[in-house]
Amino acid sequence: MRCGGAGLRRANFTRAWAAALKKAKLSGFHFHDLRHTGNTFAAQSGATLRDLMTRMGHSSTRAALIYQHTAMERDRAIADALGKLAEEALKPEEPEPEEQDPDGSGT
Repeated sequence: MRCGGAGLRRANFTRAWAAALKKAKLSGFHFHDLRHTGNTFAAQSGATLRDLMTRMGHSSTRAALIYQHTAMERDRAIADALGKLAEEALKPEEPEPEEQDPDGSGT
C-alpha cells in the first residue's frame, strides 16, 4: 500500500488506512482489528498457543490468549468430535470370527 506514491510510514499510515476503508465502504474498523482476526483464524485452524505466541511476537501466554475468541461453530465441532471419540472408546469389541475348517476334520 502506498500513499501518494510514497512508501508507507507511520506518519502517513492513518491517511492510507482511512482511504482504504472508504474505498471498501467500511467504517469503524481499526488496523489492530486485523491482528485480532488473523490470530483468531490461526487458533481456529489448529495453531497451538506456542504457534500463536510466535506469530504475534508475544512472550507470555496471557498476551496471546487475549486474541483468541471462541466461535460457537468451533465449540460445537469440538464437542461433536469428543462425542465421537467417546462413542468409539465405549463400543464393545467385536469377537474375531472363527476360522472354518475346510475339510471338516477338526484339526
